[in-house]
Amino acid sequence: MIDYAHILQNGIEISSSGTTGTPKIVLRTPDNLKACNDVAVDAQQLVRSSKVLTVTRMTHAGGLLAQTLPAYSIGAEFKVQQFNAFTFLKDFTNYTHTFLAPAQMTALMNTKGFVDCDLTGKRILGGSDCITWEMIEAFVSKGAIVQPNWGMSEIGPIAINIEFDNMDKVQYVKERCPFEYSIMGGTYYCDWKIKDHELYVKGPTSIYDDWFATGDIVALDMGRRMYYLGRKETK
Repeated sequence: MIDYAHILQNGIEISSSGTTGTPKIVLRTPDNLKACNDVAVDAQQLVRSSKVLTVTRMTHAGGLLAQTLPAYSIGAEFKVQQFNAFTFLKDFTNYTHTFLAPAQMTALMNTKGFVDCDLTGKRILGGSDCITWEMIEAFVSKGAIVQPNWGMSEIGPIAINIEFDNMDKVQYVKERCPFEYSIMGGTYYCDWKIKDHELYVKGPTSIYDDWFATGDIVALDMGRRMYYLGRKETK
């Protein structure tokens, strides 16, 4: 049993995914957790009546910090369970929010139940790896609000994202995308700058006081929406 109150009062160490190098332990202080919770609640329109279904690992930021701890912090209902592609759509019926990694989205798209499912009004935060246009279109066409999101263990689970709540917006942004790369978003919950094509970030959700070099190579379209082009080569 996870003691969420203890986490909020004392902070917690979480495991990084290793995208910035060797996986490491990242300490999040109570003040940092509050900043992350505030962003998560605002970005996903979480309210006390929201119901969160968590199906990702609680040892990583996506499972604990993206929705679960924010839901607890405002008194919203949540449930944590292991992901099962064949039962998820039924399990998700009475919930409003979830976080899915690309592999989970793909698995759901390949189930028989996905063809006729109704996800109207349900918010799906996507991340931990690149969310493709195919994934976005598949879930938005079922009525879902899909929110591709970029974050890191070091900067916080939610830092840059975009919300797609209808197919017209999906097509509008897709047609104006000059890159054959994954969209990160145009809503920013951190300070950012691009130096030599590399993304640097800072802000209250970061574990660092100064600018953090993410190692991610990015680019902007005419609408100031950011796209992920790949990782910086290191020797």
